[in-house]
Amino acid sequence: MKGETSSTHISMFFKREKVRVLSFSEQVDQLRSKGYSAGSGPRGATLVSRGGCGALLAERDGRPVIIDTGIMVGNELAVLTDIGFQKIFLTESGKKVAALAQTLKAMHAFTEDLREDLGLTSFYNESLGTTNEKHLYDRVRGRDSARKPRPWEKGPESATQPAGK
Repeated sequence: MKGETSSTHISMFFKREKVRVLSFSEQVDQLRSKGYSAGSGPRGATLVSRGGCGALLAERDGRPVIIDTGIMVGNELAVLTDIGFQKIFLTESGKKVAALAQTLKAMHAFTEDLREDLGLTSFYNESLGTTNEKHLYDRVRGRDSARKPRPWEKGPESATQPAGK
């Protein structure tokens, strides 16, 4: 029939290929092929490293999520920590390394490359420079605990005893 087109004929030209979503283990294998080292990390996470920097990855809904980034100190990941007057890299075992400008730049570049290689979104504030979630200030000790100590609940060393007792 002249002038008519078949709907099957038209849809055949516009059929889109189904995008294949890689599993977490396939994405880790893909990172290995791009020069990253990958192995098991603390708390069931996957430790990925390259060029002296590293990151802990976890799987959420089949996709990788970056838990922490930092530098490698031996076989441990040292996470950027703010201690009030300076930033340091701190491992879980307590090793401390001063955060130098060149180290922060390398960690920032590593994090951006890792996000790109995993297909993750890069956020504006993180793209400006390095950010950290961990803070260890002496003046805010106990800040993150559920219950805050009240002024009258100070220890016996700070309580003053009345005269004559």
